[in-house]
Amino acid sequence: MIDNAIPYKAVDIMLHDAMRRDVATSRRVTLLQILWNERYLTRTQLIFRVEYRLGRNCFGTAAWEDTFYRDMRVVKQAFQAAGHLLEYSRSRKNKGYYVKGQPALSPELRQMVKASIAEVDQRQIDIYRRLSAADRFRQGCSISDSARNVVAYRIRRENPDLTALEANRLALQRSYTP
Repeated sequence: MIDNAIPYKAVDIMLHDAMRRDVATSRRVTLLQILWNERYLTRTQLIFRVEYRLGRNCFGTAAWEDTFYRDMRVVKQAFQAAGHLLEYSRSRKNKGYYVKGQPALSPELRQMVKASIAEVDQRQIDIYRRLSAADRFRQGCSISDSARNVVAYRIRRENPDLTALEANRLALQRSYTP
């Protein structure tokens, strides 16, 4: 008997090529990957995750809602073709899209969380617990400032003609502009 199935690696290479050439395919594959690994994500959360991977406005600027729902129809069809059902929960506890029958976190993400928790030093937790609310707030602000400074530094390296103030403003815009 001859096996007519196309090898997975060949299909994978073709898919990656299509993703490089076509933003719609990229969005849809990214949505598929995210929904396979995470559960109960709202439209806003999904769009944010896809834009994080593919770039801002990858759904467009004018008719982005229509684009999102068209993409979701195709993603839903892909899941159905593979024997899975993509649904939307309106429950207050678990609101958003999910693949029916899948655990709250994929095994891969669950393992990553466990590994991250294992890396936390109990002494760090004890120190953090002893901090006052004001100190924890200051620490959070400091972390946020550091992250913004890193982004501003990268922006300035990409655009050497910008002043530090302009790079900082752009970093803030990237962080807080929807």
